[in-house]
Amino acid sequence: MTTSLILIVGLALVFDYINGMHDAANAIATGISTRAISPRVAVIGAAMFNFLGAFLSTAVAKTIGGDIADATVLTTSTVVAALVAAILWNLLTWAKGIPSSSSHALIGGIIGAAIASKGFSVLKLAGITKILKALVLSPLIGFAIGFALMVAILWIFRNAVPGKINRRFKVMQWFSTSFLAISHGSNDAQKSMGIIAMAMVSGGMMDPKHMYIPLWVKISCAVAMALGTSSGGWRIIKTMGNKMIKLQPVNGFAAELASSAVILSASHIGVPVSTTHCISGSIMGVGSSKRLSAVRWDVASKMLWAWVLTIPATGLVGFVVSLLVERLATLF
Repeated sequence: MTTSLILIVGLALVFDYINGMHDAANAIATGISTRAISPRVAVIGAAMFNFLGAFLSTAVAKTIGGDIADATVLTTSTVVAALVAAILWNLLTWAKGIPSSSSHALIGGIIGAAIASKGFSVLKLAGITKILKALVLSPLIGFAIGFALMVAILWIFRNAVPGKINRRFKVMQWFSTSFLAISHGSNDAQKSMGIIAMAMVSGGMMDPKHMYIPLWVKISCAVAMALGTSSGGWRIIKTMGNKMIKLQPVNGFAAELASSAVILSASHIGVPVSTTHCISGSIMGVGSSKRLSAVRWDVASKMLWAWVLTIPATGLVGFVVSLLVERLATLF
């Protein structure tokens, strides 16, 4: 393994760790806010199921590694710049408690760094278009499923005593939270796997026509994400679980099940989506099923601005960092 690949693997695992820390809220915020699961148990369980989810598929990793830019002409500096841009954005939004998308951050970083290094011609517009469509549609689908699922649950249990129903759904949230953590691992852990594969292709160590994810890459990325998840991410958990809408166990169950369905479907077809967007959209859909005013739209609007700005911001950072890294490489 070359020194440059070791550097990229190290940065990819740092990104994966921060991704786990940053996105831990996706799987556990609803369960914690409804008091269905204690914070300590929720974090440990999410870390374990994130780890398991990372081994479900490699379709998303191959999309990240081969469908955004032509890896055969990219340099080590390009991949390093993309990772640095994504890491910086994740740390900034984590510090501010903003549930932004790690997926958007990495994709934006790759696009910006690739343009700086090789120009627009290196980009694969068909792949980028497919990814952007999925990133936009997934929270809307999560909203629709969350809304429909909550309406169905309210109709089925329309004659039940609310307190009794919520006690039952507290138990069911153990399963829905675990399901969401597995789905998160199935999509998010593969993004770092994909960028490592991209680096191996650009370094001539892998045939781009037969891209695969080595076992050591799968294990390394799964462990890094699980460790990041176990560290918490309490600022974002507070925003997801408390500030956007007041959740009851039945609401949490519906939101978790809706977002899990969207994320696992995307993982199956190899499309990277934002787990942050999916669960946020599902929570808003569940809240809107009762009444639109149940959702704190001022909090949601701040999150929306973060979502919109992530790809342009990380693209710009990736562009600048790529130029700086390549300039430093010429000096040394």
